Amino acid sequence: MRPAPERASDRAYRVLRDEILDGLLPAGTVLLEVEQSARLGVSRTPLRAAVARLVADGLVAGRSGRGFSVTEMSVDSINDLYELREALEERAATLAARGADRSAFRALRERFLAAPALLEAGEHGIHEYYALIDEFDAAIDDAIGNSFLVGALDTVRTHLVRIRRVARGNPVRLRAAAAEHLLILDAIIDGDAALAAHATHVHLHLSRASVLAMLGANEPAS
Repeated sequence: MRPAPERASDRAYRVLRDEILDGLLPAGTVLLEVEQSARLGVSRTPLRAAVARLVADGLVAGRSGRGFSVTEMSVDSINDLYELREALEERAATLAARGADRSAFRALRERFLAAPALLEAGEHGIHEYYALIDEFDAAIDDAIGNSFLVGALDTVRTHLVRIRRVARGNPVRLRAAAAEHLLILDAIIDGDAALAAHATHVHLHLSRASVLAMLGANEPAS
């Protein structure tokens, strides 16, 4: 059976979301209804539905005049996001360490040992490294068995894609982050919930400090 064709609103949402997360539509970009409808080849009704979903994601906001614009990632918003990350990811690491099946984390540990070599392989290697982190996140989601927590984490990770564009310019930080992921994995594999939470806390603290340092004290992230 052939899959159902993609709805116009879903396609418009997917394209706009990808363009925002990839930086093709940077922060502050104005999205006018007529222009975007013509560019994406959809009518105004599905475009409005797509934009409404982007507003719910926090990627787009209404303008005081007309239309919408891509939201800024300010220093304040990054701090707010990391506060939420700490609460969610530390709890997720705790639950993962209490889980019975740790085989996925053992397999990931072997691959994270090779992360430094990936990070030396240029842009392609960095892309593979982030794909490995995505697999780590998926293993956490599978282990915690809490659909509400997984949903909240998914929302946070949407915004983390934008922050990654800042972090990927710092190879020293990326190598350190890979080592921090190994510590989290070791704690989960050992079933040490307190250490898993603490290692996650340290990782997020260092990650936030690095991102803010690269942005500068008062510059918004695009």
